[in-house]
Amino acid sequence: MELRFPDFSLTGRRALITGASRGIGQALALGLAQAGATVAVSARDVVALETTVALIRQQDWQAHAVPMDVSRVTDIEAGVAAAADALGGLDILVNNAGTEEVRDSLAVDEALWDRILDTNLKGAFFCAQQAARHMDRGGAMVNLCSLTAGVGIPTAVPYGASKTGLLGMTRALAAEWAARDIRVNAIAPGYFRTQLTEAFYQDDTWQEKMLGKIPLGRFGRLEDLIGATVFLCSPASGYITGQMLYIDGGTMAAL
Repeated sequence: MELRFPDFSLTGRRALITGASRGIGQALALGLAQAGATVAVSARDVVALETTVALIRQQDWQAHAVPMDVSRVTDIEAGVAAAADALGGLDILVNNAGTEEVRDSLAVDEALWDRILDTNLKGAFFCAQQAARHMDRGGAMVNLCSLTAGVGIPTAVPYGASKTGLLGMTRALAAEWAARDIRVNAIAPGYFRTQLTEAFYQDDTWQEKMLGKIPLGRFGRLEDLIGATVFLCSPASGYITGQMLYIDGGTMAAL
């Protein structure tokens, strides 16, 4: 039997990463570029996007900035087309753009619900739809879910609904687009310190409580997310689709 060893390289792959102006998205863009991909990074903040591009180009890797608001379908259509045009097509999409606001469920109004669901779920779907149209040689997609896709978190109902929906979307698209040779998976980060979550980390009591739930005894670092994402985008994961991988230091395993 001839054994093929796994190929983790992304050389020659063309990747679009949404929400890449900071935090997780920026780290994943750098990670995909380091693995060999040419990347297009998108976000609403054009100035911050240029910072991400500069960080990538400092390493002599290739990157392009594509301003895009994923809560607007017309923006998505134009932005994904611009990314595909800059890269000569698409092979990878990382649906990272997201938003959250902690609020008691009885205080959630329609505006908050729409803002979170439009960004986290509707935006992810239409980014995937548009990207698939440019994946002329198959491809891989990674959606950013969260622990809330698997467990209920008080005061995070719209966010949890969006991420649970994103997991359902991941599975459905994986089943449908296998015929197009497009694999669709998700990662679910645990507790990571980013600009979006910084307010929580200002509370020492909260930190102590959360650390007590993590078997590995520490919060996640941005680099902890890169390996899994590169793997799911690479030929090494060619027989994996429709799955969600928790990257949480063992949190879900210990519940």
